[in-house]
Amino acid sequence: MSAADAASARAPRPDEFTADRPFVFRNATVITVDSPGVIEGGDVLVRGDTIEAVGPSLEVPEGTLEIDGSGGILTPGFVDTHRHMWQTALRGYGGDWALSQYFVFYYLQWGEVFRPEDVYAGNLLSALESVDTGVTTTLDWSHGLRNPDYGEAALQALREIPGRFVLAYGNYLAGPWEWSNTPEFRKFVSDNFSSPDDMMRLQLAFDVPGSAEFPERAAFEAARELGLRVTTHAGVWGATTDTAITQMYDAGFMTPEITYVHAASLNEQSYQKIAATGGTISIATESEQSAGQGYPSSWVARRYGIPTSISMDTSVWWSADFFSAMRATLSADRSRDHLEAHAVNETIVANRLRAEDVVRMATMGGAKALGMEDVIGSITPGKKADLLLIKNDDSPAMTPILHPYAHVVYQAGTADVHTVVVNGRVVKYAGKRIGLELAPIADKVAASVEYVRSKLGEQAWDEGMHPELPPAEQIENPYTYTEGDAHVTAATGDR
Repeated sequence: MSAADAASARAPRPDEFTADRPFVFRNATVITVDSPGVIEGGDVLVRGDTIEAVGPSLEVPEGTLEIDGSGGILTPGFVDTHRHMWQTALRGYGGDWALSQYFVFYYLQWGEVFRPEDVYAGNLLSALESVDTGVTTTLDWSHGLRNPDYGEAALQALREIPGRFVLAYGNYLAGPWEWSNTPEFRKFVSDNFSSPDDMMRLQLAFDVPGSAEFPERAAFEAARELGLRVTTHAGVWGATTDTAITQMYDAGFMTPEITYVHAASLNEQSYQKIAATGGTISIATESEQSAGQGYPSSWVARRYGIPTSISMDTSVWWSADFFSAMRATLSADRSRDHLEAHAVNETIVANRLRAEDVVRMATMGGAKALGMEDVIGSITPGKKADLLLIKNDDSPAMTPILHPYAHVVYQAGTADVHTVVVNGRVVKYAGKRIGLELAPIADKVAASVEYVRSKLGEQAWDEGMHPELPPAEQIENPYTYTEGDAHVTAATGDR
């Protein structure tokens, strides 16, 4: 029997993964995102919901299930710190939008169309996609919660999928200083978040446009009273500017409990304030590159020493592929380095942002942004077992593995997600989800799409998906040949 056949013969069956049975990953390239870093041929033992041991050739209890990690890379589960999950039901609808068209569609024209069941359907699909692609913790930047009934629908969807989630409660159709202080919202908080739960946490999600009155003060005060972190879109060109940062800083609300999403178009003083107060930045590179919030901010965050995490923003535009997010972030950072150097007639001789840094942003960086760095984000004994095995014996891109960090960022993809573990529960194994069928979720999403489309009408639906382009002005080219040019005449043989 070959080694491959032997490994296959002793591979666990999906039904053998039970809560009371330990399991161990064997002989993987383990990226711990902690000391000692990378372990070649490493093992990771999981018992209950916890990582019990990490190292080579671990001794394990009798009856421990063994997952063959050879030829694969074991990492902490990815952490997405900003995703509008409810919008996933309209996946790809806004693929040709500019940011202004997003605002018009949701904020000005059609935001009131969406029902609690539409939020539920989008969240359900997005949550399934998270665990399917190795994102074990997702912050749901849920800004479509017009009342607590919407919040209950969002929560219900997240509870049905065995992932780790943070509901960032928001309502873009009302002022945060209003909804965060209503009795109805306070009841929603007490009903659902009265006891600590690392599988489901709560934050407040709202923006600060910089109006002179700074009414958002009351929302920050509500967050402080409730002991909640705040996530806010900052440094979005033309929408949330340095004025907002100044207001927050002067009022004393800039603390380590604030995450600044995008933070792509701020001035030096604003970045210094974020750094000095211990805030974190959530970078959504594909969003910033396409929608125009500003140049992706990892480059400037490095200069000021601001901790960063990675996010996908919304699938109404982009996918939730975290490999794509890491790749885009590293490439954008290096592009900025080259552009800055070329502007002063210099060249880059060493890339400052490394693949290792981006893997850390996607794992421990996200854990820090959520205030969960003691719980998740690294493969460390005592932490919760949120793990991702990247392994695909049929993929040419998965061999050889020479530089594990670079392989995760630049070579691997979602098709290589072999095993996903959340809180010690194996939710995907050998490339297949366990007990998580797509079909019933797809039916709910289809019903939501049909409803929204009917409310818009076919003309508005089509116009929303295909925004009209302004006429393009062609640059006059002085080097275009004309019939009377001498070289044209000579070439044609005319005299």
